[in-house]
Amino acid sequence: MLVRIKRLEVQPDYCLRVIFDDGKTVLYDVKDDIESLPGYDALRTVRGLFRQVRLDASRTCVYWNEEIDLASDMIYEYGKEVMPE
Repeated sequence: MLVRIKRLEVQPDYCLRVIFDDGKTVLYDVKDDIESLPGYDALRTVRGLFRQVRLDASRTCVYWNEEIDLASDMIYEYGKEVMPE
């Protein structure tokens, strides 16, 4: 299933709040990715990089630079569902 992101917000402690087109809202904790995926440690070590997250034009991927990105379907599946604000 192709899921598109409607809105993306940076949260404290390396978390993202993501709202999808279908209304589902999740908190996605990026700390596990930072600890386990090569190159993702830059999100912690490069000052201000985490807050520079962007949504790609297709709205199916968030990214920080050419090496660090997350697909919307991964965020949708593994994010913790929360009530919309």
